[in-house]
Amino acid sequence: MKEEINITETLFGKEDTSVRFEAEVINFLPVETGEKYILDVCCGGRQFWFDKKHKHTIYMDMRRENKGFQENRPNKEIKPDIQGDFRRLPFADEQFKLVVMDPPHIIADGPLFRMTKEYGWLEQDEWFNDIRKGVAECWRVLDLYGIFIFKWNEASIERAAVLEAIKWKPLFGHPVLSKIGTHWFTFMKTDRQKYL
Repeated sequence: MKEEINITETLFGKEDTSVRFEAEVINFLPVETGEKYILDVCCGGRQFWFDKKHKHTIYMDMRRENKGFQENRPNKEIKPDIQGDFRRLPFADEQFKLVVMDPPHIIADGPLFRMTKEYGWLEQDEWFNDIRKGVAECWRVLDLYGIFIFKWNEASIERAAVLEAIKWKPLFGHPVLSKIGTHWFTFMKTDRQKYL
């Protein structure tokens, strides 16, 4: 059975699982990646993964929810390998060949309704900086010539605004046809220029 790591519990004890990580602490305790070459920094319930237990992937999320947390989907759970914040990844530089980021895309004041409870939320005044910090961290842990996949839904924030937060132009992308546009963007790290 795969060992699960809760970075919050490891650093601060089980009684405080709401702590947001400080970069200075994480820098002293990088997580060993071993045979893991792929990182999903916002895995949620791993909906788009064909293999939800891919042996070379680390699944990470800030949340951990047991089955039954969604009344209309009793078997859904959020069970990351590592519980952590995508804005402060607990990994050394250039550890992964592929990094996937599917962050929350709804502006809200918390888990007030089904969608925010299931997928998380962004705060109105912080979303731009949170996305930019998250992408910068994904870029930092991505190996040279590695691929970064970014998924976005325009429920609250339009594609142009989130691409401004990302800062760099994607190589290519693909919209998913639906009432609310979902977009997939692909980037490649072709040099070691720092993101921020």
